[in-house]
Amino acid sequence: MPIPQSKIPGGTELINHQKVLTEAEIEEGMKVADLGCGARGPFVLQAAKMVGNKGVVYGVDILKPSLQSLESIAKMHGIHNLKTVWSDIEVYNATKIASSSLDLAIIANLFFQSKKRVEILKETIRLLKKEAKLLIVDWKKTGAPFGPPVEDRVNPEKIKEVTAELGLELKKEFEAGPYHFGLVFIKK
Repeated sequence: MPIPQSKIPGGTELINHQKVLTEAEIEEGMKVADLGCGARGPFVLQAAKMVGNKGVVYGVDILKPSLQSLESIAKMHGIHNLKTVWSDIEVYNATKIASSSLDLAIIANLFFQSKKRVEILKETIRLLKKEAKLLIVDWKKTGAPFGPPVEDRVNPEKIKEVTAELGLELKKEFEAGPYHFGLVFIKK
């Protein structure tokens, strides 16, 4: 039974979260995690709607207040298939989600905040089932009147190099919005 179609907050002017998740071929019944979901959790909340009551979505963040905020928003919107997980995703084996259990992992607008990108990717890959997908969305390395400094933004070509070295295969590259790129990888 699908979750009620109430409007999920999240600023679709920058990124249409539903469209981006559709690019990653999210389906009802999937197990999904948004790693570094933040306090408003636009991807994790939209994913919870899309996987329905037979699916589960984990909102993972290092900030406990962010997780508490996310739980409140989910409750307000009648979302019951969201589980919050407090973790430092820069540390291998720290995330309390079973290894090889996820159908889809999301890393959105996170890489510009960390220099430990390889560590984040290794922890993410640990969580994915074989043939599962990784969706990466981040800021393009172009100037904009807002967003992180351009020098902190990550080059998608660098992400593709590192993910290939870690055993992921690029499935799709797409425009995730006017200021964001999207990449979908498969765990081999």
